[in-house]
Amino acid sequence: MKRMRRWSALFLVLMIVAAFLVACGGGTANPPVSNVPTAAIVATPDTSTPPTPVPTMAPTQPTVAPVEPTATPVAPTPVPINPDYLEFGVVGHLYYTDRDRVLQLTKNAGFDWFRQQVVWMDIEDPVKGIYGWDELDRIVEAVNRFGIKLLVNVVRSPTAYNATNGLPDDPETLANFLEQMVRRYGNKIHAYEIWNEPNLAVENGGEIVPEDVGHYVEILKAAYTRIKSLNPDALVLAAASSSSGVTNPSIALSDQEFYRLMYTYNKGEARNYFDIQAVHPGGAANPPDTLWPDNPSYIPGCKPAPDRCWNDHETHYFRHVENVRKWMEQYGMGDKEIWITEYGWATPNNTPGYEFGNYVTPEQQAEYIRSAMLRVYDNYPFVGNMFLWNINFAVLWGEQGNPNHEQASFAILNPDWSPRLSYLRAQDTIAQIKMWQGRFVAP
Repeated sequence: MKRMRRWSALFLVLMIVAAFLVACGGGTANPPVSNVPTAAIVATPDTSTPPTPVPTMAPTQPTVAPVEPTATPVAPTPVPINPDYLEFGVVGHLYYTDRDRVLQLTKNAGFDWFRQQVVWMDIEDPVKGIYGWDELDRIVEAVNRFGIKLLVNVVRSPTAYNATNGLPDDPETLANFLEQMVRRYGNKIHAYEIWNEPNLAVENGGEIVPEDVGHYVEILKAAYTRIKSLNPDALVLAAASSSSGVTNPSIALSDQEFYRLMYTYNKGEARNYFDIQAVHPGGAANPPDTLWPDNPSYIPGCKPAPDRCWNDHETHYFRHVENVRKWMEQYGMGDKEIWITEYGWATPNNTPGYEFGNYVTPEQQAEYIRSAMLRVYDNYPFVGNMFLWNINFAVLWGEQGNPNHEQASFAILNPDWSPRLSYLRAQDTIAQIKMWQGRFVAP
């Protein structure tokens, strides 16, 4: 049974003040590294606008720059994984940036996990038969040094394995790459999410058709089998579909159809090849306690028009996770836990397709994040982890001269590294929930 919500006002004030001072760091904090990769924060080229917006919150990742070889990091103290209570993670970017500063702020906020996307094509060169692990070595070492658990999300095939860098043509090629990762990092990578939003055409080489879902299951099967053969303790996540009601081969396959086809492929054999189902619920400008059609949101100031207001379909809502859970139970996957590996709310930004952020104030963003955490804690026992999108993309975009990019608007740090209200609200809420769980430790 969950703990009664009781909070000492004095303790809360002292905790927030102390944690804020540690988080901000003062004048002795290390300055951010200037050579942030531009590839990580280049806006996606404009494409035709779908009937229902399908925003992808996952970033494009950097090309691995040539660096001098480094020794394999010293094995860290193992970080225990406890599935008995809700945990908290954050999505961020640790390539070619001041990763220690990012991770210290992650730790200060109380996050248990860090989700880092790993671009396969930037590491493996199949033509030359070489791997560029150096920057990932540093990332894995740093995350573990801070006592944070690491979820990696592997995406984008080398061209030799798929001409358009989508899912690999041969599932064994990804299994081979994952084998190299598991052998290299062992228990320092705690969980693997196999691909990102594979129901989107952009994540599948430019086109997505129903037959591709079975191919994804074969990839998941190969990946799971290889990872578990080397490290049975590693967790394997089936990729989250983008929350989308669109079915158009050049844009997306609806998430409902993707999950249905995945769970029924080959008599439902997918159930044997993942530990956890990743989910990316919507949000748009809707608070986390509403859901279309029974309890839809009203967006103040938004003039209703096709695809403007983002409140007329279930996929625009955080509570869409309830629908995914219903489908899992319907197709015999109800014994699997859900991890929300991306959620968040944009604020005003300059990126086409993300205009919903213009109807969310920074104060509302902070409150929506808090409400989402509390809703999951109170109502979703099937969710074991939730990863907030994102911590540091405003820093990266600010260094590139575009602090109003949509990815920056989702961030909980400002371009100058100072905490936004959403950071402080998340920090407060995580501490509060951890106290109820009996595991709060003051920073």
